[in-house]
Amino acid sequence: MFRKLSAEFIGTFVLVFGGCGSAFFAAGFPALGIGFAGVALAFGLTVLTMAFAVGHISGGHFNPAVTLGLFAGGRIPGNDVVPYIISQVLGGIAAAAVLYVIASGHADFNATTSGFASNGYGEHSPGGYSLAAAMICEGVLTAIFLIVIHGATDKRAPAGFAPVAIGLALTLIHLISIPVTNTSVNPARSTAVALFQGTWAIQQLWMFWLMPVVGGVAGGLIYRNILQSKD
Repeated sequence: MFRKLSAEFIGTFVLVFGGCGSAFFAAGFPALGIGFAGVALAFGLTVLTMAFAVGHISGGHFNPAVTLGLFAGGRIPGNDVVPYIISQVLGGIAAAAVLYVIASGHADFNATTSGFASNGYGEHSPGGYSLAAAMICEGVLTAIFLIVIHGATDKRAPAGFAPVAIGLALTLIHLISIPVTNTSVNPARSTAVALFQGTWAIQQLWMFWLMPVVGGVAGGLIYRNILQSKD
């Protein structure tokens, strides 16, 4: 279990460091930014990379919604759920702390006013989308993500390609939802940067736990009860 939890901590650390780091520097310092598509690709690549690197140790969840969705889908035992989620949240916070230190080296840096790559809705949505739109977006996309994860790791799926499918799915999810919520589908990612943003991101954090968890569990149940082979 220690090796599994260490893998989840490290994997989530890299996901937040690489993905949120790209999102923050692209948004906060446009002259150095990699652009909208680059941010989406950064998240997809970090998941793909870490799934290959440590996925064979822990399963490569790096996301509380994925852990709960896989539990709902009957893929992991219940006693793994809470330790996995704690490790993921701590890994994300550690990555956000390192990003904060790096960003503090710029004279104009302010985590509160910049948003620090936080997720938001309403006036804090990149495109000004409402709470209802953000909830639907986060819930549906997380459900889709869990269906992809279950399908890609099914024993009937081609062996060895799951990280590629999962990484590409996460890239697509970001391309769709960055304008709506700045893309969460991962409560650990949202929590990590919200703690450093410190104001509105913390106030809106409840939604970025609720809807990814609801969507993740729904995706796991859909695959388990409709798509999974009964053999």
